[in-house]
Amino acid sequence: MRYIRTAALLGAVALATAACSNGSGDGGGSGEATGATGPITVWLSNNEQEVGWGQDVVDAWNADHPDEQVTAQEIPAGSSSEEAITAAITAGTAPCLVYNISSAAVPGWVRQGGLVDLTTFDDGADYISGRGGDGVSVYETDGGYYQLPWKSNPVMVMYNKALFAQAGLDPEDPGMATFDDFLAGARQIVDSGAAPSAIWPSPTNDFYQPWFDFYPVYLAETDGTALVEDGQATFDDDKGKAVADFWASIYADGLAPQEAATDDAMVSGQTAMQMAGPWAIASYKDSVDVGFMPVPTSDGREDVTTFADSKNVSMFTSCENQGTAWEFLKYSTSEESDGALLEATGQMPLRQDLAATYPDYFAEHPEYEVFADQAARTGDVPSIPNSIEAWQAFREAYTSAVIFQSTSVEDFLSTAASKIDDLVQG
Repeated sequence: MRYIRTAALLGAVALATAACSNGSGDGGGSGEATGATGPITVWLSNNEQEVGWGQDVVDAWNADHPDEQVTAQEIPAGSSSEEAITAAITAGTAPCLVYNISSAAVPGWVRQGGLVDLTTFDDGADYISGRGGDGVSVYETDGGYYQLPWKSNPVMVMYNKALFAQAGLDPEDPGMATFDDFLAGARQIVDSGAAPSAIWPSPTNDFYQPWFDFYPVYLAETDGTALVEDGQATFDDDKGKAVADFWASIYADGLAPQEAATDDAMVSGQTAMQMAGPWAIASYKDSVDVGFMPVPTSDGREDVTTFADSKNVSMFTSCENQGTAWEFLKYSTSEESDGALLEATGQMPLRQDLAATYPDYFAEHPEYEVFADQAARTGDVPSIPNSIEAWQAFREAYTSAVIFQSTSVEDFLSTAASKIDDLVQG
């Protein structure tokens, strides 16, 4: 998963906003564009498995649509896919569809007029809700859907079974569902010498890092409350403090490093746990025997919610043949195409009744069942103005208070909430 460094993204978005005359600005293009058919270009993630899946879907479509040929390309190289997409919007050279959209970038692209509201198609709203269910509402921006919720990598706690056993923890049932039990288990790992750190979230100051430490646990503790709701920050309360105190204890007790890893800390045995999604199963199958457990909560409740870490699909206003783009988007996110995506990548399509829709896959790949179950209970980043800046403000205050204990948790919560309220309203 590639994410752009904050300064570069903010600069690119500002530049693109200044040049937003390249887009239609109305969120849907002209009526002629939404009905027009013909050749289109789509961009795919540079993930090898996704590229293979995408090319197979394109080939199958092209065989039946000689007058509406689709050309698939990988997203151009750059610091991140977001940077490449922003540059293309600015230049008016964006493709019709991109299959690697981070929700955090969508509000900025909407404001610059770069994205099509998919509900401008006659069956747009019904298709999105029918495929994804009630949970798709979190992906709404300014009353429209400028992204189709596509696939998720629900975040769970990945752990090294061998190191857990070495530390005296049951690798099949670690018993670390509560904050207190998680901290006790983490101390047992370090005190036993099984690993020098119990868990190693990245401590860097990038705006997206809260999605892999604070935010999954906050979503679990609040049963899915987003960082911002109804234009107000939600986390400056007892539940937000409980989550922040939990992570602060991890750092204060030396259970997580305050510096970034220089290699894969799971493979090298430098940590026993990481926050990860289903992508990790294939990544570690030949190097580490990993298990997965839900993120902890104060009371160890069952059926917790976590961060979806979704990647979605958007249509761009520079697309001339939006009618073909819409039909291909539906084709590529059909039940059959989603099943092929699941088979190729192990990533969870954002559709209703996932496990029941693909029972054969999960029977043949039981290691993914835990993620199919978790995929039904996820939250994502809220669609808010100044989204990137809001997350950056949060991260800076969190880093100071939680990772380095330079300020108090109370100051972090109140300061970050105040800054985010101003940004969202501003």
